[in-house]
Parts: sequence; C-alpha cells; structure tokens
Amino acid sequence: MASGGRRLDQLLLAQGLARSRTRAQRLIRHGRVRLAEGGRVLTRPGEKLPEDARLVVEEDPEERYVSRAGLKLEALIEALGLDLTDRLVLDVGQSTGGFTDCALRFGARHVIGVEVGHDQLAPELRADPRVTCLEGLNARAMADEARLEAAFAAQGATGPELAVMDVSFISQTLILPQLAALLPPGGELASLVKPQFEVGPGGVNARGLVTDPERYREVEARIRACCADCDLDIRHWQESPLRGGDGNREFLLHAVRR
Repeated sequence: MASGGRRLDQLLLAQGLARSRTRAQRLIRHGRVRLAEGGRVLTRPGEKLPEDARLVVEEDPEERYVSRAGLKLEALIEALGLDLTDRLVLDVGQSTGGFTDCALRFGARHVIGVEVGHDQLAPELRADPRVTCLEGLNARAMADEARLEAAFAAQGATGPELAVMDVSFISQTLILPQLAALLPPGGELASLVKPQFEVGPGGVNARGLVTDPERYREVEARIRACCADCDLDIRHWQESPLRGGDGNREFLLHAVRR
C-alpha cells in the first residue's frame, strides 16, 4: 500500500464509522472491519489505505452506546422489564454518558447528569436537548446544590423519578444518603456497584482486583445496610454481565424509595 495512505483507525474516524480512534482500534481488533471490495478483514489499526477506500463495519454490541457502561444498565433494565418511557432520570457519575445514552434509548424524556469532572460527556449527548450536564458537582453534596434544583425545576419537577449511578474511586455509601433525599416515595434507583472501590486498599491485590469472594458478600451487606438506613428497599441484586475495564466483577442493584 502506498505510503501516502491513511491509517485505518484514522480513516474509520474520518469516514464517521467510529466515534473515536480508541473505539476504531477496538473494532479493528475484534475483526469487525473489512474492505467493501473483496471483503478482506482488516486487523491492523496502522495499515495504510487510500482516503477513498470503502470500508464495511459490522455491528459490535459494545458500540451500541457511547460507552460499555450502557450495556450494563441495559442488562438490568431488561432483566427487570423496567419502563423508562417519558421518565425524568438523574444520572450520578455521568462521565462519558453510557447510562444517559441507555436511558434515552429506553424512552427517558430527559436525563440530568451529575459529574464531578469536566469535558467527559460524549459530544452527541452534550448537544442533545434531552440532556442536562452539571459538571464540577460533587455527588456527596448534590442534595443542597442550587444548580441541580434549578435543573429539576426546568423540567417541572422537584426530583427524579429514577436515578442511575455509576461512580468510581468513591464508596456509594457516601453518596446514597444524598441521592435518597432527592428521590420521592416510590422513586427508583438503578446502580452499578464496583467492589474495588468499596473494599478499601486492603481488599484488592497489586493489580487492583478483588480476588476474595467473601469481599463481595461484605460489599453487598454494607450496601444493603446503607440503603436500608436511607429508606431504600433493594428489590434486586445481580452480577453485571460485563466486567469492569480492569477485569473486576461488578454488580447491579435496583431499589425503591420507601
């Protein structure tokens, strides 16, 4: 191939066939990219191709949402048959927006996201009028946050009908009291529990992995106790079908505000 060509991963991005170069490389590694002419499967992100090369990308389940997190929430929604149609959703730990994307695809009318960081939300979600992104907002203090109150008021509400949560580097037990205070009686919570951030430094090995099964039981007991203290009844607990990016087992819960 001529040296004047373009890298395959860059070409996928330029042709609008992948959301980011990282995702383009994953599609290539998974063997989901081929040439339209001849059908040769392309397996090297750095392979040079002409700018006008016609590429075919096969559907990849992990590309359904802006991040893999969307697939985890989808698993819980489908397991329980949760109806998100026309519901106002609060997304705690919005980040790239995997949970937000999933909620919208299942019919949520609007998602208000809380994120302590900045500039992480996928551009297509940031531009979506159904999405409000509140950045630089610490979830540990969100119940008293004027910006969040204003966001609910703009939707004609005082709180969410459903909250979804996916947070890292912090225990959910530090956030649940604030979150529960925002939910009305009957309001629901769908949360992704990451044991590696619940057990403390002594509960993971040198690679940051939880390896002792007893730790999972301890985490579940601690989360259940915290929810009970916050008037949240856990109705369902299951293992996530996808592991975390670091390889850790993760869990999904569904709770209802008493």
